[in-house]
Amino acid sequence: MNCRWLLSWLLVVSLLVPGLASAQDPLVVYSSVDEENAKKLLDAFTKATGVKVRFTFLSSGPAVARIEAEKNNPQADLWFGAPSENHVVLKEKGLSQPYVSPNAKDLAAKFKDPEGYWTSFYMNPLGFASNLNVLKQKGVEAPASWADLLKPELKAQVQAPSPQTSGTGYNMVAALVLILGEDKAFDYLKKLNPSMQTYTQSGTAPSKAAAIGQAGVGIQFTPAFLQLIEEGYPLKITFPKEGVGFEAPAISILKGAPRPELAKKLVDWAISLPGQAALTDAKTYFFPVHPKAKLAKGLPAFEEIPTINYDAIWAGKEKKRLVDRWINEVLRAPK
Repeated sequence: MNCRWLLSWLLVVSLLVPGLASAQDPLVVYSSVDEENAKKLLDAFTKATGVKVRFTFLSSGPAVARIEAEKNNPQADLWFGAPSENHVVLKEKGLSQPYVSPNAKDLAAKFKDPEGYWTSFYMNPLGFASNLNVLKQKGVEAPASWADLLKPELKAQVQAPSPQTSGTGYNMVAALVLILGEDKAFDYLKKLNPSMQTYTQSGTAPSKAAAIGQAGVGIQFTPAFLQLIEEGYPLKITFPKEGVGFEAPAISILKGAPRPELAKKLVDWAISLPGQAALTDAKTYFFPVHPKAKLAKGLPAFEEIPTINYDAIWAGKEKKRLVDRWINEVLRAPK
């Protein structure tokens, strides 16, 4: 009788206490890496470690909202992807927990939180992708500057992600603030409204619209552009000469994660040389953050792209204020 009572008690405790989750349970991940690439990378992790993974795709805004809604009963262990400034927000909300991977010693300071709350595992520059057929019909060259997007030939021809829902969209806004100064950046964004066809919910939707000719120009991070070009779509990538932001998507272990030890294994693997090699092997078109990792064929040297000194910690702390200003002054402004 006592033995049966003890077994029942242990079962109840294992269900109620996150730290006692079964070792056979899969690692549960909220991923802001696009679904195709997330599956490639997480499958590579499973193959390398034997740890099974179940993931759900969420753009950065919905991911933070869901993690916050579940904070008293966390359903996931780890947030995988989204520019690092979003992980700064997660840290400030008290929704993540620190973990300093032994592999983090190889990364530059800009790719990791000093207290271990987040760790970046790849990077990508923001860029423009122009559909050459559409632009030829409009009689305009592919944009080589932010100013070029204001040309009348590009009226209602540009798509970019919304900073309300997409970390990519917020990266664009924050980068323009750093390049132009805040007031001039918002003046520019208001002037850009006539050129905007739509602001998309997803950070990768503009590339698809440009590829099929629905839009003349898509603005987002470059991986999808590179993949679509390889697939034969008539796209040309350009970078604005004034400068451009970049993302350094990160991993955060969630506070109260039911399987923290499995989550640590994913952090360790993602920034290891084998994990960084998976970025190339899986044809993600992501730039590695490990200094000894090799670039995939076809990727330009990151140093050749006019990226700015993007301050992810500043961007994370200013996100709510700048997004609110964008909603009030840009989204609600007449086109």
